[in-house]
Amino acid sequence: MFNHINKISEKIFNNDLNISGVSQLFDNVDNTITWCNDKNLNRLGDVKNKTIIVSENIPDNPNPKNNYIIVKSPRVEFKKLLDLLYPEVKNYEPILGNNVVIGENVKMGKNVKIGHNTVIFDNTIIGDNVTIGCNNTIGGVGFGYEKNENGEYELIKHIGNVIISDNVEIGNNTCIDRGVIGSTLVGENCKIDNLVHIAHGVKIGKNSLIIANSMVAGSVIIGENVWVAPSTSIINGAKIGNNSMTGIATLVIKEINDNELHIGSPNKKLKDI
Repeated sequence: MFNHINKISEKIFNNDLNISGVSQLFDNVDNTITWCNDKNLNRLGDVKNKTIIVSENIPDNPNPKNNYIIVKSPRVEFKKLLDLLYPEVKNYEPILGNNVVIGENVKMGKNVKIGHNTVIFDNTIIGDNVTIGCNNTIGGVGFGYEKNENGEYELIKHIGNVIISDNVEIGNNTCIDRGVIGSTLVGENCKIDNLVHIAHGVKIGKNSLIIANSMVAGSVIIGENVWVAPSTSIINGAKIGNNSMTGIATLVIKEINDNELHIGSPNKKLKDI
């Protein structure tokens, strides 16, 4: 750990403190290491006897009762320290939890971890290094109905599947429906939070984040590096361009172009990003 600190640090103001573990920024625990985002830099006076990883925006005269390690991305460097300090921590053990159901013709890559009570339906394809939490349903039938000649709703048969690419992480209590025809696709390195619904035929580009309570309706196309904020609802067939974001509880009913932040219900462009 200390070799890593030497590599990332640009300056340390006070060398009199030891490091005996990690803590949260405002925990009253001395001799620990933590990190501070820029929003809390003005509260460093409330913290003492810690080693704090901070950005280059640190005030000129910070609290002298702490160590300060100045880096470009404090949270990233703190994450690296946690990986070094706790290499044996595992989120799921064994690889398949209790009561996991795997359907027919499911293909799974290397280093796949699936939590308790999750169901993976037939023909699902899962890439390498994928983590799927507890109580998920992957590849179930989507909500697709059509009225018959008597005006009664009948379910449209879903003959597609779900493809989950490499390095995807899916939280708990999330549903991803298979396509009616073709695939529902979750791109490489996507992260999907708890309590998310992804409907049939959705395409999500690589490195995108879908946050808790979001509802992604059928045939939605989400680009790469997209941030879908908590409780966002996206109408069926909508498109979100690359590198774009939604605000919390946004209702997306019209297209979001590349590099845009949209908020509100219905959505409207707030600014370019």
